[in-house]
Amino acid sequence: MEDDLTKGCFLGLFNVMNLFTDRKIITVSQLTALVREVLEDNFEHLWVEGEISNLATPSSGHIYFTLKDSGATVRCVMFKSSVRAMKFRMNDGMKILLKARMTVYDQRGDYQLVAEYAEPLGLGALQLAFQQTRDKLAKEGIFDAAHKKTIPALPTTVGIVTSPTGAAIHDILNVIGRRYANLQILIAPTRVQGEGAAAEIAAAISDLNRYARVDVIIVARGGGSIEDLWAFNEEIVARAIYASRLPIISAVGHEVDLTISDLVADLRAPTPSAAAELVVSSKAQMLADCNSLERRLSQSILRHFSDLSSSLEILKLSLKDPGIIIERLMQRLDELNARTEYALTDLLQKYKQRAGIAESSLKLNSPDKRIRELTGRIENLSIRSIAAIRSKLEFTSSSLSTASGRLDALSPLSILHRGYAAVTMKQTGKTVREVTALKPGDAVDVRFLDGIAECEVKSIHCNMPL
Repeated sequence: MEDDLTKGCFLGLFNVMNLFTDRKIITVSQLTALVREVLEDNFEHLWVEGEISNLATPSSGHIYFTLKDSGATVRCVMFKSSVRAMKFRMNDGMKILLKARMTVYDQRGDYQLVAEYAEPLGLGALQLAFQQTRDKLAKEGIFDAAHKKTIPALPTTVGIVTSPTGAAIHDILNVIGRRYANLQILIAPTRVQGEGAAAEIAAAISDLNRYARVDVIIVARGGGSIEDLWAFNEEIVARAIYASRLPIISAVGHEVDLTISDLVADLRAPTPSAAAELVVSSKAQMLADCNSLERRLSQSILRHFSDLSSSLEILKLSLKDPGIIIERLMQRLDELNARTEYALTDLLQKYKQRAGIAESSLKLNSPDKRIRELTGRIENLSIRSIAAIRSKLEFTSSSLSTASGRLDALSPLSILHRGYAAVTMKQTGKTVREVTALKPGDAVDVRFLDGIAECEVKSIHCNMPL
């Protein structure tokens, strides 16, 4: 097959090259159009496998990616119409098989594949889509047991989402009619497979939630292939079940079949018939249970009445004349009153004695004398403190005057007042004390009393030979 493709490609190129035997000049756009025509004519239907990289999913809904193997890469695009038909999501690093046609992207002058269909290598597209949807919803916590609602034990109305012509509805109605014929059934008819079935199922669940009399919903379908059951793996159905205020039983396919609806529902039934058995108990069994409970309740009440009657007889025998009990209590009360009055009188007398002793002790230890002594001592200390502070201030003032005079005598400013000047090096600011520290050309600052003169040393004359 590769030889046929190569041969066809060369034949196409040969036919195009025949157009230029007279060295006709063409534009870049014309050249690109000719190359695109050759590629599209010879590579119209291709099956190409490789690994996805550089995946881009812009808001337009198209998908752009690179398909590569160990030796080469090719740009690919899948337009929105083809993307909608895919059951799985592409990821970088995924190995896929593409059905595509080859074309040229004029703006870059690159050849590219326009993918029309894709399927993953290793797993089927539906199985991969199932795993991707399950993993996504699991991360959101939609399958968590904390969100599961309890199925009512005695529902009055059951809503059923299924096909009105399928085997599932007949199985459910037969079981309910046999177990509890008085139960009300509300059927929301939908398609259960094919394009648009998932949206109908989700809408039916929403409709039943708006009907106030429904207590529980059964979402059901008979067995089939994974393609037949796929509507119950769609994300829209899973989110409708999760958002339902009513508890939902999922009964899709046979016991070996597992769908996303089973995982998110509040209860999974292996078959539609089993769902009917789970949602209603057998009427005969319920009546038998009620009769058993009635007998047990009657026996318990009779036993309780018998126990109460026996207790009453015992109380009658042990009950004495209440008048005798009251007389004894009144005598006891008088005795307690007398003892209380005596105890209070004695306690008051003791408190009076203790108060008298405390009063005498307080008079003997009056603080008035101590206060007068301390007041005189404070006044004496105040006079002495004032005198000491004055003496200290006078001594400090005298010392300050002496130090100020000495400071003025030693200040270089007083020397400047007498006509002298101070010389410092211009660069270092170091005071020049000897002429030998200078050399011709040095820059110096000469400080006078009223300012500084910047000077340059022209020559040096020492009192002593250099």
